[in-house]
Amino acid sequence: MPLITCTQHLREVGPGQLEHFSGDTVGEALQNMSERYPRLRGYVLDDQGEVRKHVAVFIDGELQDRRTVLARPVGENNEIYILQALSGG
Repeated sequence: MPLITCTQHLREVGPGQLEHFSGDTVGEALQNMSERYPRLRGYVLDDQGEVRKHVAVFIDGELQDRRTVLARPVGENNEIYILQALSGG
């Protein structure tokens, strides 16, 4: 089961520290995470179920392509870190 955490900005709606979620792919792990944190889904995924344009997903410290990350296989020792870009000035 991979470990998932979110940036501080998303911790009101998602895990604030590394938590285990079952899933063989990033998409499956995020789906299982959204069962525990249902509000997080709307922050991370758009209406088509794709990673939003201003969300970055890192696996073991490496930035992933948001267009393909949901299909990426993960194992029990992988760490997934979700960031949402902030805009404004």
